[in-house]
Amino acid sequence: MAALSGKACEVMERSIRERVPPLLTDLYQFTMAYAYWRAGRHDEPAVFELFFRDNPFGGGFSLFSGLHDCLLFLRSFRFIDEDVEYLRSVLPSATDPAFFQFLRDLDCSGVTLHSVPEGAVVFARMPLMEVAGPLAVVQLLETSLLCLVNYASLVCSNAARFRLAAGPRRKLLEMGLRRAQGPDGGLTASRYTHIGGFDLTSNVQAGFLFGIPVAGTMAHSYVTSFSSLEEVWPQTLVAANGDPDSTDVISLTKRWLSRVCEILGAEPGKIHEGELAAFISYAIAYPHNFLPVIDSYSVRCSGLLNFCAVALALCELGYRPLGIRLDSGDLCSQSIGVRNVFKLCTEHFSIAAFRSLIIVGTNNISEQTLAELNKKENEIDVVGVGTHLVTCTRQPSLGCVYKLVEVRGSPRMKFSEDPEKSTIPGRKAVYRLLDAEGHPFMDLLCLAEEPAPTAGFNINCYPLGWDNICQSVTPAEVTCLRQEVFSQGQITHPMCSAAETRKKVQSSIQNLHPRHKRLQEPDSYMVALSEKLHNLIPEIRKGSYNDNNFLLAN
Repeated sequence: MAALSGKACEVMERSIRERVPPLLTDLYQFTMAYAYWRAGRHDEPAVFELFFRDNPFGGGFSLFSGLHDCLLFLRSFRFIDEDVEYLRSVLPSATDPAFFQFLRDLDCSGVTLHSVPEGAVVFARMPLMEVAGPLAVVQLLETSLLCLVNYASLVCSNAARFRLAAGPRRKLLEMGLRRAQGPDGGLTASRYTHIGGFDLTSNVQAGFLFGIPVAGTMAHSYVTSFSSLEEVWPQTLVAANGDPDSTDVISLTKRWLSRVCEILGAEPGKIHEGELAAFISYAIAYPHNFLPVIDSYSVRCSGLLNFCAVALALCELGYRPLGIRLDSGDLCSQSIGVRNVFKLCTEHFSIAAFRSLIIVGTNNISEQTLAELNKKENEIDVVGVGTHLVTCTRQPSLGCVYKLVEVRGSPRMKFSEDPEKSTIPGRKAVYRLLDAEGHPFMDLLCLAEEPAPTAGFNINCYPLGWDNICQSVTPAEVTCLRQEVFSQGQITHPMCSAAETRKKVQSSIQNLHPRHKRLQEPDSYMVALSEKLHNLIPEIRKGSYNDNNFLLAN
């Protein structure tokens, strides 16, 4: 896959510096960093892991997203004088002044990041990122990295579910900017819903920054702003073949409207003149991009008739109208009625362009709505989704956490009254085991120094949540999920564009077994520990772990 161009990377890195400066974090990161520094522990080598505890939306998988921004954040991470002066004003007055010079000199040159690939299918409790480096620095990175990964992964996963619900035939249009949690939430949503499977966005800035195809024509306000044909100006349009003579579009459309009403048995008196004026005006402005919303008044009695008349006039002048948008009522039954009228016009007037007209459906679309569309007969070609997509109404947060797993080469573990909040100690390698059909069936966590599992050979492991029950598996193929992506202040792995990552996502989802990607009641995917990693946990709990001898003895 090709890396991002230098210019695109420069624009996005500038955006990261502006949106995610080092101060975009929690205050306690600085108080902990100071305490480490005060105790002389700030340079101790430490390792943190980023993961989530439950698959979102009651599903069987998630998608890892946000790595691209994390890498740009790490590369540009440093405090400027203004940052340091502000910290001086909010930290306790007893803070040693030398600490602020320490902050002024900080960067991520000593940080190493290993990660699963951006766009990979991932599962609960598997480490997505490993952040290693000086203790104070990697502590300061926590909140920002979580902020960059949590929502990106959540909304990308939500988009993938919408894509699965919609099926492969329909195109999906993201149109959630006005409902998103602020401008940055809107941009993030547009970018990662495209990566998750949406084809188009209404967000122009997202198109500019990320190269996502943009789409959109008119809203109801444009239609209702017209009241009569007298408001149409200009009233003429030249033919598509370049004939210099202009045609009076109002007169042409009226003739076609009369013929449409005749073949459909419609009552001309029920047609809204302002709507017709709006359609004619827009068609004159954009004869190659005519796709109006037709439910401002009545689809059957006005909107559809007006559309057909204007579209037929455009066809006579050599243009090809695009289609219509439905935004209220029973979208399925309306789409069937609209398609039938299109077919009738095709046959009666011998207008071939009407065969390819598209029908766009929008109206508070949810995942459930899309699933129901697949169960009912309908003629919807494109579905526009906003609120339920970008706000992730079924689950507002993925819940990623960032936990310490090693200090000075010694594994660390969080104990908890809630067993689900306990962490898995030690620096790890992560492997994906595939069956003979190429489907992943288990992600295996091993201690970093263990040899990699071998395809075709038996592996003893302990699935998480199985109450210490050992299972024996034999993978047909083994892949290492972790890759080094940042080291010594430099990005060490090529970064892909949104379009390239989108292809990776679809391939990753396609490789999943159908039972794991069911939208309702999917089978649980297995994440397991190697024997050595499993045996390390009770030793740490009993307090008998010896930093120097345990791994050698086992």
